[in-house]
Amino acid sequence: MRISDKEIKCLSTPEKGNKIYYDDEVKGFGVRVTSTGTVSFILNYRIYGRERRFTIGAITDYTSEAARDEAIELRKYIRKGIDPLDEKQKIREAPTVDELKDDYLEKWAQVHKRESSQKKDEELLNKWIIPKLGKLKVETVSYQDIERLHRSMKHIPYSANRVLALLHKMYALAIKWGWCEKNPVTGVQRYTEEKRERYLSADELQRLVQALKDYPAYISKDDSEEKINPRKEQSANIIRLLLLTGARRGEVISAKWDQFDLINGIWTKPSAHTKQKKIHRVPLSAPAMAMLKDIEDKGHDSDYVFPGTTSDTHQSEVKNAWSSICKLAKITDLRVHDLRHSYAAHLASAGLSLPIIGALLGHSQPTTTARYAHLLDDPLREATAIVGKLMEENTNES
Repeated sequence: MRISDKEIKCLSTPEKGNKIYYDDEVKGFGVRVTSTGTVSFILNYRIYGRERRFTIGAITDYTSEAARDEAIELRKYIRKGIDPLDEKQKIREAPTVDELKDDYLEKWAQVHKRESSQKKDEELLNKWIIPKLGKLKVETVSYQDIERLHRSMKHIPYSANRVLALLHKMYALAIKWGWCEKNPVTGVQRYTEEKRERYLSADELQRLVQALKDYPAYISKDDSEEKINPRKEQSANIIRLLLLTGARRGEVISAKWDQFDLINGIWTKPSAHTKQKKIHRVPLSAPAMAMLKDIEDKGHDSDYVFPGTTSDTHQSEVKNAWSSICKLAKITDLRVHDLRHSYAAHLASAGLSLPIIGALLGHSQPTTTARYAHLLDDPLREATAIVGKLMEENTNES
């Protein structure tokens, strides 16, 4: 018979097992009826000497004509030596975005990225990417899927762009590993980001310095004397060193004693700890030296300047301490990373050149330091005013 929707309605249900009714026109195309009344379209074929049966789909998903067209297309692939069942198995076994996440973190991020950056990647993956794309096959994720995810984050443009950059890197690796052939992130337009320009004012700096002094102190209940909480003091010292050096939070928190030359006042940051993956040597100011020597004089049994709960780990965070210190100092809308910007801003305002500021901050590109160029206006204005004043005096004398 020629299989049609009308003919299928007339087919009898077997008492047990299943029965296949074949089509007269398309070789191997048939309809399978089970004893439970389930009806599916199938295609029998031979390839590489093997008899195989491919289930096209249930009658609830296909009309007889749509199933026939599918069978005709499948036979075209079979004639080219492509086995539909093998292809179906490949798709079934193809890696998902969730699996790509695991390989990305283990094979690439843990090797090439700092610990803090790894944590940020994991946060973005677990909060945004995996809930939306995790179950999808890597190869099936489309440009539209990525754009839809990015659009859902338009209220947080900075994070949205970080998700896009992360996915782009993950797919670049997936292509390299042979998991897919194209990067679906390519072409998705990133959101415009406003550069953050938050620096400590001179008044805020004074209040912060005082808050760092007050934060670790407390009044003992036993003898009503003022004492120092060692853990709070350590957090305050971390923030002091950030303020005094303009270093990144991760560089300070993970700093070891063997990086510091306290005789000559040099901090040598190892390449593994710097963003540029280069050794970075910076001079230490007198207050920074004094603070480090004070910590050293108190004694320590750890390689880390700021040890964690055990001597073989370093302190991991200062979020809670930072929040409390800012509250004490009556400072709002200031992040820990803004201390780095403040360090550079005060250097620029004092008239130091951008190359010197860039060298102190460990910038590898002059364009990175250029964001502070406008802060050079005041010392430059003072300098040019000297010439203006001389000309004015000469004019008055003549």
